[in-house]
Amino acid sequence: MSRVCELTGKAVQYGNNVSHANNKTRRRFLPNLSNVTLISDALGRRIRLRISTHGLRSVEHRGGLDAFLLKAKETELSSRARLLKRQIAKKVAGATEPQTETVEASAS
Repeated sequence: MSRVCELTGKAVQYGNNVSHANNKTRRRFLPNLSNVTLISDALGRRIRLRISTHGLRSVEHRGGLDAFLLKAKETELSSRARLLKRQIAKKVAGATEPQTETVEASAS
């Protein structure tokens, strides 16, 4: 499993450990990933994702998983998150469409 946040795209970064004697050795900065279960209001189910704590804060700030995914760029999201985004967009678009009813004019 790769160390990449499924929602924000935050991944491993590389840098140097620098000693007092100015010796440099390569090191990795790992993102703080955790397995989280988030609730989608539009889909009406729970979704398990592996996201960073920064991503979790962003989801809470934007008002939930649905709002976050609808605003997020496709390039940042994982393939699973892209699929969820499409499903949520489809549900939201279907719910907001005005239902056309045939209105018959009654003759007086």
